[in-house]
Amino acid sequence: MIMPLDIQNKEFSKGVRGYKEEEVDRFLDIITVDYENLLQDVKALKARVGELEDELERKKQVENSIKETLDATTNLMKEVSESADKQAAVLIKNAEMEAELIIKQARDEAQKYSDEISDMKNRIAIFNDRFKNLLGSELDRFVGSVSDIEKLLQE
Repeated sequence: MIMPLDIQNKEFSKGVRGYKEEEVDRFLDIITVDYENLLQDVKALKARVGELEDELERKKQVENSIKETLDATTNLMKEVSESADKQAAVLIKNAEMEAELIIKQARDEAQKYSDEISDMKNRIAIFNDRFKNLLGSELDRFVGSVSDIEKLLQE
């Protein structure tokens, strides 16, 4: 690669009808300055490319980190959802079992009250029968006493 110093120090051989040396030297000076500027631009652009490549690599790492975090979050949400579904199923099962127990207790209590009502009806029926018999026998005795009093009064 040709360097600006090479351009600056270049010596040309002199011919019979050659170029004017001053014009050539001025032109070479201009070319040297432009070439130095181009080399500096190339150097700056290479440095900028390096910076951009580094920044791109960092951004790729950040992107990968975000993807990993997103995947982990997705997995966690899936696990949380599954856990919530299992908990809900357990709660529903417990509620169903508790409801069945309450219903059984209510049925048992209703049967108990039904049995007590039947027992009370039987006792009332027996009491009515006994009371009727007692009243009947007392009425018979009263009628017998009245008959005895009437007989005594007739005598």
